[in-house]
Amino acid sequence: MHQVLWSHPIELGLTRNDVRMVKGPSDALRCLADQWPHRGPYYVAARSACRAAIEGRRTVEEARKLFISAAKEAHLETH
Repeated sequence: MHQVLWSHPIELGLTRNDVRMVKGPSDALRCLADQWPHRGPYYVAARSACRAAIEGRRTVEEARKLFISAAKEAHLETH
């Protein structure tokens, strides 16, 4: 696997004291696997899209959009 990055990193607030800079699909997969509070349909879609982006089967921006949707679904703040 090679490192792929988004055009703009996402600052993700998992908790008040845990803010992470998510720079691409690999970072996103780590966040989704660690302490994700709600695993709904967008969570599943984001996880799949991030894996596909790493493998070159989807664009990194598609994965980014789905990751943001998963964060909104989980009521997490993104910047």
